[in-house]
Amino acid sequence: MKQIKSMILLLIATIAFTATKAQDTKTDSFKVWGNCGMCKKTIEKAAKGDGVEKGEWNRETKVFTLVYNPVKTNNEKIQKAIAAAGYDTEKFTGDDKAYEKLPGCCHYDRKKKDDTNHQH
Repeated sequence: MKQIKSMILLLIATIAFTATKAQDTKTDSFKVWGNCGMCKKTIEKAAKGDGVEKGEWNRETKVFTLVYNPVKTNNEKIQKAIAAAGYDTEKFTGDDKAYEKLPGCCHYDRKKKDDTNHQH
């Protein structure tokens, strides 16, 4: 009986912790241009940082889904980090020098510099 009570208390504590942790995160999604599996790896690596719990880029839809702690980071910082790696996002144009260093298969059709969807 004592073991059952301990298991129930552990279960309740786990549920409470999970619920609290979920409230500390925010989920956003935005477009990131790219082509292939190597792009996926580079984009997801660029997004990793303090406060980022999960970042996943879908090659087919070009949508990056981000789960993060808004106290430690924000959507804009993550998009800037991805742009610094050479990839255009909804808000930022990828760094030209970083783009040129990407493997040939990763050279996607870039937005024009005067595109209003990108900040320079």
